[in-house]
Amino acid sequence: MPELIDTPLRIPVPGGKLIDEYVGRARTGQPQVSVARMQAPPGWSEPAQTPEFDEITMVLAGQLVVDHGGGVTEVGPGQAVVTRAGERVRYAVGAEGAEYVAICLPAFSPELAHREE
Repeated sequence: MPELIDTPLRIPVPGGKLIDEYVGRARTGQPQVSVARMQAPPGWSEPAQTPEFDEITMVLAGQLVVDHGGGVTEVGPGQAVVTRAGERVRYAVGAEGAEYVAICLPAFSPELAHREE
């Protein structure tokens, strides 16, 4: 039977970014995949990471900037980017902030992200 998920789990993070997880380890106990809606304020960025998961990120509004070994990829509304497990990446947003959906395979966890300090 289909399972309606009408209330995501808000995951607190520093820097003013909002993460609402609909499916994943935290919300549904699902280790295979996570789906979360992100809202990042203007100028937000996070430390570089080398995750153990693939991440598909679809931008709904604003601009996501992905810094990686091959340079910088800018992702705008209606576009998506796929990063692969084992690839060092750093996410940031443009001057107007960004709203986007992140899908991680397997599901996101801080321990699997391997963020740099």
